[in-house]
Amino acid sequence: MKIALTTSGTDLSAPLDGRFGRAPKFLIYDSETDAFEVKDNEQNVNAAQGAGIQSAQNIARLGVKALITGHCGPNAFKVLKAAGIKIYNSNAATVREALDQYRGNKLAEASSYDVEGHWV
Repeated sequence: MKIALTTSGTDLSAPLDGRFGRAPKFLIYDSETDAFEVKDNEQNVNAAQGAGIQSAQNIARLGVKALITGHCGPNAFKVLKAAGIKIYNSNAATVREALDQYRGNKLAEASSYDVEGHWV
């Protein structure tokens, strides 16, 4: 299963980014192969609007089934849920720590967005 994590870095020791739509990168982790790839999200970092929606559409196209991030706004939440992607909020310092929380069943699936739109 593919899991997307928000980050500004390029590996598991990178910081977990607190923003979803405006995160600089997504680390896409494959739980079946224990491999990952990093996808750039720079086009949405400074977008005037629609960053959450576009980011959600981008990770949905990658076949992601779960998202771990700091926060998720209403528009992104709606698109992610419609795509069948489960959302988990984490305050972990690093991508690896957030992934460990997920694998240890320490993260609850989000039932709603937790910040307003255009949150930076």
